[in-house]
Order: sequence, then structure tokens, then C-alpha cells
Amino acid sequence: MKDALAKSGRTKLHAAVLGLLGAAIGVVPLAQNAHAAATNAPAANAGSAVLAPELVPLPAKLQRGDGEFALDGAVTIYANNAEARAVAHLLRDELTATQGLQLPLRSGAPQARKGEADPSRYVQFVAEPVAANADARANERYSLEITARGIRLAGPPAGLFYGYQTLRQLLPVARGAQPLRVQALSIEDQPRFVYRGMHLDVGRHLYSLAFIKRYVDLMARYKLNTFHWHLTEDQGWRIEIKRYPKLTSIGSKRKETVLGRNIEPYVGDGQPYGGFYTQDEVREVVAYARARHIMVIPEIEMPGHSLAALAAYPELACTPGPFEVGGNWGVYDDIYCPKEETFKFLENVLDEVVALFPAPFVHIGGDEAPKTRWKSSEVAQAVMRREGLKDEHELQSYFIQRMEKFLHSRGKRIIGWDEILEGGLAADATVMSWRGEAGGIAAAQQGHDVIMTPTQCCYFDYGQGPAAHEQWNLGGELSLDKVYGYDPVPKVLDAAQARHVLGVQGNVWTEYLKTPAMVEYMVFPRLLALAEVAWTPQPDRDFGDFQRRLRGQFPQLDRERVGYRIPAPQGLADALQIEQGDAREYKHRFTLTPAVPGATIRYTLDGSEPGEGSPAYQGPIEIVVPLDQSRELRTVTVLADGRRSGVHSASVRYRSYLPAISKPARAATGLGYRVYEGLFSSLDEFERAGSPVAQGAASSLDVRAFGRKNRFGVRFEGFIEVPADGVYRYALQGDDRSALYIDGEPVIRNESYDQTVVASVPLRRGWHRLRIDWYQREGGLALRLQSAAPGQELRSLDARGAVH
Repeated sequence: MKDALAKSGRTKLHAAVLGLLGAAIGVVPLAQNAHAAATNAPAANAGSAVLAPELVPLPAKLQRGDGEFALDGAVTIYANNAEARAVAHLLRDELTATQGLQLPLRSGAPQARKGEADPSRYVQFVAEPVAANADARANERYSLEITARGIRLAGPPAGLFYGYQTLRQLLPVARGAQPLRVQALSIEDQPRFVYRGMHLDVGRHLYSLAFIKRYVDLMARYKLNTFHWHLTEDQGWRIEIKRYPKLTSIGSKRKETVLGRNIEPYVGDGQPYGGFYTQDEVREVVAYARARHIMVIPEIEMPGHSLAALAAYPELACTPGPFEVGGNWGVYDDIYCPKEETFKFLENVLDEVVALFPAPFVHIGGDEAPKTRWKSSEVAQAVMRREGLKDEHELQSYFIQRMEKFLHSRGKRIIGWDEILEGGLAADATVMSWRGEAGGIAAAQQGHDVIMTPTQCCYFDYGQGPAAHEQWNLGGELSLDKVYGYDPVPKVLDAAQARHVLGVQGNVWTEYLKTPAMVEYMVFPRLLALAEVAWTPQPDRDFGDFQRRLRGQFPQLDRERVGYRIPAPQGLADALQIEQGDAREYKHRFTLTPAVPGATIRYTLDGSEPGEGSPAYQGPIEIVVPLDQSRELRTVTVLADGRRSGVHSASVRYRSYLPAISKPARAATGLGYRVYEGLFSSLDEFERAGSPVAQGAASSLDVRAFGRKNRFGVRFEGFIEVPADGVYRYALQGDDRSALYIDGEPVIRNESYDQTVVASVPLRRGWHRLRIDWYQREGGLALRLQSAAPGQELRSLDARGAVH
């Protein structure tokens, strides 16, 4: 009975939380069946046999009409109330600024002039009332009707604003002859998810108030509605707290910053760094965002990532200090100590934070909190004994739940990174799932709300292509297509559990992003892909069509002078061709389209970097590849204003099958392994490892079985049997680094701790030698190898089917 009541309580609480969320962004509570309605929404563009306009995100329903609307000086703008008038002003001001077109704005609805049967041409804005007890997304809906006579845009205030964002994308970007021509169409639209967020870390690097507002503006252009402002870190405290002035006089300043990537061993740049936002500036950002229907959620980290606060107030630590604001990246052992003085300090801090942010949530972090100091602290251990806590993970849960109860008393709910699951989750906490989807899945299955932001699909500080041609990134690779391909609702969740997925968020950590220009380069155009993930019904999303529509967005971004990364040309993709009969060579044709309209593609075929002297793409490029060799096409894209992309490349391989080998005599079941100790910095260094410290046979790839946590590596070797000739797929993921070899040939080299890399290999029927290299420096322990025969799904490798 207790479990049933708890489940019932969480269900009611879920609705209440969504109600608060809706109120914060101008909508009302989400109905229990809202998610099911979202995922079963009617197909976008139903009944349309032609391509949709170049809109991002793609509307839920779009139907082209006949003819077009001429927008010129004879058009009148109408608004039915003050809310509609506010949006109408946006259009009128934009037309004046971009087209030199000044239109009158009147109250009411279009009226026919005396002696005329129909009203003059018009643009009409109709603000509808916010519906009580409605689906929250319904109050972000809008309808847009464009005919030869006029444009009518209607919806609740938030929806009216989003409809305007759609309308402005339909208008010509370039200033030209009037009238402006707008295609006749009909749109009925509303978002898939109620939470559509972007994050920005200002703890590592601080950005001006003007850039924060620009960031909010660009979010609003693509119908994102939540700004997650990460305000405190080991490397800097960035928000004024009047009761504790040393948080900014000391905690906002570091004496220097790590130089480049010289983390270990550490090398500093010798340059003091600091700054913070005053409470008046915070209020200004919150008001600015709210006017654009964006909710601002502050993050105040606890119990970890708190070194800047401890530098200001060392009495909050478990050890006496003194402490310095962090100049290096990474995770620090010194965190808040669970003493009464700490809780009082945090309550006082949060009292001031709550007063500044009307959002229903406060993000309290909860991630990457080492328990080293707690394990040796008599204060922490005494709390554990007093509260009957079995370990330090439960102590962190106790810490979070105390702060949650305090925030409840102030009318707020908490959001935390998925580590808050460890030791028991606070009653109504919302989990932000970043370490993959596992935390989000577990939370949703327990009846808790979830915001999906896994590193593999949502971390925009990751590189956008191969590391050799990228800069500024924290690590890993997250391409535009991978962002776009993400579905925030894991398939393992049933319908009731899926309703707890509030939405999705893109994260921007700024260790290596010193300037606003760097942030923009890393965020755009990936933000547009995320916006469509968050808004458009899942069945209607198609990456090829998104690429086509994205071309229409680059002129919009250019007008705003957004320093986006220029994507690779469309049609530039790796190709693998398996030997065809007696043919000793293979001819492959590349047909390319620049991602940005009007750009020039320059290319090379000899492995050199393309430049101004390289040939310009004029038509299909044919490459001849001999058997068991590869050829590479390299490109750069040059825009009309001279901006250049990085180098993009694609390889073409024509190869024969790897022949089978004899099964080894006296083979034993499983894979052989060798364990090596060391703080390896690369797979190349691991290759040169000395003598193993342990060896034996393994029945699985579970690297936790070796009883070590860091600074070691393992080489697995053995033989696997392939049942038939074919092209087999392999997928490898390892934390920190991993590599796969088959018959001595390198197949996968995975340089990212949380990415899965997939490769295909043609294999003859029979036995083949398998080798996996893996090493761990710090952090999580993970290794997974999956394989698939032709036409089958990937499955985890069963080491018990191997021999050595």
C-alpha cells in the first residue's frame, strides 16, 4: 500500500511540476496523456505533395496554398490586444530595419473600406486566452494562415511569439524590391516537448551581459524555451550574493588558468581571471528572457564543484584549508562538508537566488562529488552515524534531500545531474541525464521527471568532426547528424514512464571556449538540429530534408552575424566497396552540394590540404580505387564573404575479404587478457606498455572485474568464429580509450570516452583473430564491443563464444 500511495503521489506531483513549468514560460499544466498525444501527432505536411518551406524547426502540420501574399507599403498590421500588439511590433520593427518598410499598426480586426467588398491587404495578430487546465504544449501552439489577401497569425501569447518566429523565416532575408512575396500556406503547430533547453557554463569563462542576451535571442529564434545558467564552479563563483560578499571578492577570481591542455602536468598561463554578474544584471537577463518566453534556471553547484566558495569561506570544508579558486580543469576532492554551518550558508545563498529567479526550478548540480574528504572527516562520519547512513553515497543523498526540503519551503523544486540517483533520489527531484541515458531511464521508471542531455548527443563543447580538423573542443565528436538523430524518449520506457521525459537540452561547457565567437562556432548550427528534436513530431523528422531546410537558415544566421561552423558539403561521405568478381579497381562518384548557398567547394585528391589554388568543384568527381587500397577526397567550403570551413574529408575503400585462419589447437574458452599499469595518455602509448602485471582468461569484457579504478589498461586477445561470408559491423565504446583489431588490421580507434564508434569489415567464413586494447586514466569504467552479421542488429560480444 505504501508503494502504491508513493506512486500515486509522484503522479500528482508530476502534473504539479509541469503546471509550475508551464506557468513559468507562459503555459498551463500538462495533461497526463500529453506525451502520448505528442508522439502520436498527425504527420507533418499531411496532404502536401511538395517540399516544405525552409523552416526550422519543421512545423507539426503544413499545407501549401495557391498563390502568394504581396507585402508592401499598402499593407496594414492589426492586433486584437496588448499581447498581440507586442508581437506585431516585432514584425513592424523588423520590416523597418531589414526592408525599409514602414507599416501602420491598428487595433482590432481588418475591416473592409467603404465601397469595398473585402478588407485591404493585412497582417493580423490574434492573441488568444491561455486555456486553463489544458495541455501545456497547447498554450505554445499557433496557427498561421497566408492567402493572397492577408496573413493571420493566432495563438496564446507564447504560441503567437513562436508563430512570429516562423513567419520571419518565410520573409526574404535580402533587402530588395517591394513587394515582398510570401508563399500562401496554412500551418497548425505546437511543440513535441514542454522543455526545450540550452545550457551555458559561465564558471570557467565569463561572458558579457550583451552576449547572454544574444544567446537568449538566438534560442528564441528557434523556439527553445529554457536557459540553464551554470553560475558556480570550482573555477569561479559568478553571481553576487549580498550576504556573502567574499563569494565574489575572492571566489570570482582565479590567479591563473591552465595553459591550453596542459592539465597533467599542470602549466598555468600566469594571467589573473575573474568577474561576476550583479543581482541587477541577473534581474535584467531574467526579464529579457521572459519577454521572449524563455525561463531561466540557475545552477548553484553542491556538494561538489564548490572550490571557489571554499576559497572564500574555508570553514565550509572538511579540512582547514586554505583553498584557492581552481585554475586547472577537472574534478577537485575538496567539496562542501555536511556540517550545520554549510547547510545554513547554502540556505542563505539560495534565499537570495530564489528571489532573483521566478522559475519553478533551481538546479543544484550534484555531479562529480568525490567522497575522499568525507571518508576521512569525523564530521561527515558523525552525520552518517547519526542518520543511519550506510555509505558516503547515502550521505550525498541526505545532503541533497535537506536542500530539497529547504527549496520546497521556498516554493521551488530541484533539478540535479543524474548522480543524485546514487544513494536514493529526493522525493520529487527532476533528473538531468548526462552520463548517457541510463540515469534518465532509471529515474523515469521510478516515476521521476527527466530532462535528457546525454553527452553522446547533447554536449556542444564536443568537436563537430574528426579531432585532426577541429579546435576548441573539450573532447569527443558530436556531428550535426548525430544531434539530429537523437530521440529523447528511450524505447525501453513504456507509455506511462515516457510521459516523465519533459524534454531535451544542449549543454555548453566552456573550459576551452574563451570568447563568445568560440561559443557561437560550437553551438551553431547544432542548436538548430536540437531545436527540431525538441519541437517536431518524431515520425516527421528526416535528416536529408533538414539539411535542405538548413540551407535556408544560413542567410538568416549571416544577417545576425552568427559565427557558425560551416558544415561539410552534402554528399561527402565515406564509402566501402567489397571486391566485385575479378574487378581490380572500383570507380566511385561524389556529387556534392555546398551546405551554405552560394559557397564554393575546393578539393584535393592527393592527401594535401585544399586551398585557394585547389580546383573548385564544378560537377561530379570520379575516383578510381585499386583493390585493397583507399583514396581520400578533401574539401574546404569558402563562403562569398571569404569565410572558410575546416577541412572535411571522405575516404573510399575497395577491399577484399579477410581470409579465415585455422582454429588454434588446444584452444581454451574465453578471451585471454593482460593487465598493464600506467597513466597512459594515448593508444599509441598503451601499445608500448611494458610487462603485464596480471594475465589470464576472461569470460566477459567487464573491466570492473579486475578490481582497479584507474591508471591501468587491458589487452584482450582471442579467436572468434564467423558463420558465413559477409560484411560484419562492429561497435566499440570504452572509457577512457579503446581500439579493435581483427586479424592484425586496425578496425576501430575510439579516442572518446563516451562515444560509440562503428566500422564494417568483410570477413570470410571461419575463425578470425580478435584483439581489443583498452585503458583507463580516471573516472568511469566501461568497455563494450558489439557485432552484427549482415542484416542483423548489433549485439554485445559474448566472450564465452571466443577461444584463446
